[in-house]
Amino acid sequence: MKSVVVFSTPTCSWCRKLKSYLKENNVRFKDIDVSMNQSAARDMIRKSGQQGVPQMWINNRPIVGFDKIKIDRILGLR
Repeated sequence: MKSVVVFSTPTCSWCRKLKSYLKENNVRFKDIDVSMNQSAARDMIRKSGQQGVPQMWINNRPIVGFDKIKIDRILGLR
């Protein structure tokens, strides 16, 4: 089982699409709202070098944006 964490904001349409995609594929994930958690936002930026959301970390490896091909490959979907 891979550890999956999604960094998102409530107003981000790509964040909603990513989370829906993960749910459709029965991928369990932890969702962190970086608009409410500044410590997590700083950690996200420090680790990835990027401020944009969504970011998804699979086993602590960041994927910035909704990169379906990369997500599918790493999670073994499709």
